[in-house]
Amino acid sequence: MAETTETSTTAEQNTAAHSTAGHQATEAPTPRATSNRSTTPASEVFREYIGSRWAERADVLPPARAQAPFAAERRRRLSGAFPGKRLIVPSGAAKQRSNDTDYPYRAHSAFSYLTGWGSDSEPGAFLVGEPTAEGHEYTLYFRERAGRDSDEFYANPEIGEFWIGPRPSLAQVASDLALATRGIAAFETVEFDASTLVVREAAGDLPAGAGDEGDAGFHQFLSEMRLVKDAYEIEQMRLAVDATARGFDDVIADFPRSSQHERGERLVEGVFNTRARLDGNTVGYDTIAASGPHACILHWTRNDGPVVPGDLILMDAGIELDSYYTADITRTIPVSGRYTEVQRKIYEAVREAADAAFAIVRPGIRFREIHQTAMAVIARRTAEWGLLPVTAEEALEADNQQHRRYMVHGTSHHLGIDVHDCAKARRELYLDGILEPGMVFTIEPGLYFQPDDLTVPEEMRGIGVRIEDDILVTADGAENLSIAIPRTADDVEAWFARLNPEG
Repeated sequence: MAETTETSTTAEQNTAAHSTAGHQATEAPTPRATSNRSTTPASEVFREYIGSRWAERADVLPPARAQAPFAAERRRRLSGAFPGKRLIVPSGAAKQRSNDTDYPYRAHSAFSYLTGWGSDSEPGAFLVGEPTAEGHEYTLYFRERAGRDSDEFYANPEIGEFWIGPRPSLAQVASDLALATRGIAAFETVEFDASTLVVREAAGDLPAGAGDEGDAGFHQFLSEMRLVKDAYEIEQMRLAVDATARGFDDVIADFPRSSQHERGERLVEGVFNTRARLDGNTVGYDTIAASGPHACILHWTRNDGPVVPGDLILMDAGIELDSYYTADITRTIPVSGRYTEVQRKIYEAVREAADAAFAIVRPGIRFREIHQTAMAVIARRTAEWGLLPVTAEEALEADNQQHRRYMVHGTSHHLGIDVHDCAKARRELYLDGILEPGMVFTIEPGLYFQPDDLTVPEEMRGIGVRIEDDILVTADGAENLSIAIPRTADDVEAWFARLNPEG
């Protein structure tokens, strides 16, 4: 990685000229550099020379992206819910990882949802809806690229083109998103008063006070808007699942290598993440590559253990596209290609719970019924195996729940632009909500028998199984978007054999 240069005096003046009084979050990023590392020339001769003799840059305007009309319709719906209110949705700032390095940037989901700007979003941008008689007039404010007559393009490592590559112009973004744009300096004209609502989660240092009481409700509404996906979102979900399926194929084909390394889980993670970068933006969340007893740790992401033949590996992974929409799939695979008798029994019980839950999905039922249906199977099977001190019926009573010892998590969560989508929605619209066509969520029951759990037979200890699929509610039922990724024990074994023909 190249050394970070110290920002020169001219760049500092340019930064100050673009700062916005009273709106601290709109100030240009200040490079986190130290003077004892600066080796960039600061002479006037250098500045004049590096700013001269550049070819003319054509400002080619792209056509509006496919998501633009869908984002416009979302903004229209938002306007209908908040007449007379000024609406501000920040993209959020880059987050520091260490010293002068940042985490890979990801815009706030509400911002991306309303603008259509995904992995190519600019940090520190704001979508502003000014109230009008007809609804709102929306404008996207962001820091436009600096000209070659400024030293920002070579001296500012956070936004300079020498450091991060070409950045779009106002006109290019306006054409791409079919949305009016203005430079970030103009954001200082935006008023903050009692009529202003802000998504505070991404607002940074924007003034507190104005609109605070309504901000939570504003953010909540934006979350609830996403409970039902539009046609563009559903297509993105299909593409994310397809890419994730290819990632699972890659992992299984690489088992002969990963099973030979003392940190084979890292190889599994790396192979899948490579597919995510090839076919998407990145992974939608940290990949879980949990082999052997690690599968009993629900969010195992250290991924530093071996992948041992004879064990199962629970892989929970999803690819996020450039639009930010992500899949979320789990398969539990025998490292040697075949399940043992005990592994198969546990696996098929989990699949039975998943299939039972999927079978009831249709418009009109409550979201929580999916979990209840899966839990009925889990209770029945664990009771049959002699693991419960009571009957299955008694365990399912609200005051008991002994079967939940072996599955403490929920069965479903909404999925979309976030892996745990719509998280700020009200309980009555989420857990107690009625299913509607266009909703997308997971079904992911599991059984986890901890290595030291004395309530289960020794041969079951250390086995963890989860099966997770992505489900779309249709007009008359449901579609399993990830059905093409093998699910039954027989199909998983055949899948392994197909990708590892030499055994």
